[in-house]
Amino acid sequence: MERFELIAPCHFGLEAVLKREILDLGYEISQVEDGRVTFYGDAEAVCRANVFLRTAERILIKAGSFKAVTFDELFEKTKQIPWEHYIPRDGKFWVTKAASVKSKLFSPSDIQSIMKKAMVERLKSCYHISWFEESGASYPVRVFLMKDIVTVGIDTSGVSLHKRGYRQLSSKAPITETLAAALIMLTPWKKDRILVDPFCGSGTFPIEAAMMAANIAPGMNRSFTAEEWTNLIPKKEWYDAVNEANDLIQDDVEVDIQGYDIDPDVVRAARKNAEDAGVDHMIHFQQRAVQDLRHPKKYGFIITNPPYGERLEEKKELPKLYSDFGESFRTLDSWSAYMITSYEDAERYFGRKADKNRKIYNGMLKTYFYQFMGPRPPKAKK
Repeated sequence: MERFELIAPCHFGLEAVLKREILDLGYEISQVEDGRVTFYGDAEAVCRANVFLRTAERILIKAGSFKAVTFDELFEKTKQIPWEHYIPRDGKFWVTKAASVKSKLFSPSDIQSIMKKAMVERLKSCYHISWFEESGASYPVRVFLMKDIVTVGIDTSGVSLHKRGYRQLSSKAPITETLAAALIMLTPWKKDRILVDPFCGSGTFPIEAAMMAANIAPGMNRSFTAEEWTNLIPKKEWYDAVNEANDLIQDDVEVDIQGYDIDPDVVRAARKNAEDAGVDHMIHFQQRAVQDLRHPKKYGFIITNPPYGERLEEKKELPKLYSDFGESFRTLDSWSAYMITSYEDAERYFGRKADKNRKIYNGMLKTYFYQFMGPRPPKAKK
């Protein structure tokens, strides 16, 4: 089976989490850069990566990489890529996204149109046709320019992998599923420990944690663009990946995962999302304010995405909200708390300096992942 170089973009600052996931799937890493991990794999790897990876945004087949400082150079080097190997005669192809950082070529629309022309020229000469109907499967192309190095990938995923298919209903400022999964993986939480999200919104943290506990693959209930690429990936590979995912599910696992929110409509939405994800029996959702956060057991985890106050009128409420959160946390003997927020005064009002603080970009928004560590539980006696 043909070996590809595959590119998996992710949130900036979370490359190490994605790298570990790819290694756990059994694939060899070729490069780790800001915001993406590149690895080797065959057609089976394309399917398994799309179905199993929790923290990747999408999976691209790397078509080429080269240096270009002029548009003529971009055209000629794009034309040298063997597009006929990937795109059949009736394939629909376009450059869906171009991103440029610290490069002489920086206009996305110009990069997109010049690369499309180069692809057309190459395929015209290969297929000996002057007009492409583009009536077949879609082959969207994505390109990154970094310091004049152009990296070209064909997108196998289509809709971003954070769209698991369960979140039909959303709260005001939801955290993406891929980011939530990565943040949970950055903590020592395991399925035998309590997990509470006191600002659960649409339920993303509790749902992602429950899916991990039950070993439910994030991509098993959605479709991917490359499912139509029968010239590159046999249909059987997709069926095999989903069958493997089905065999691994353990949804009878015992867990204590809870989600609270002050808004009853939001709690209802979270319950519906959990039901669509197949984990509603594993999570207890409840309408509850953060000042009422209590739990009788020890050594639990809080993992949460509290309000940031992006709107001016909400900013005034933040000092009290974070103070209430800090006071509630102090009553939870031996617990650990992890919160992602862009609010600069979070530690001050929470009332404690974080043991660790990690900078993470949530889209274009700079956020901080504050980590307040509790003691480890004693080892169980044999």
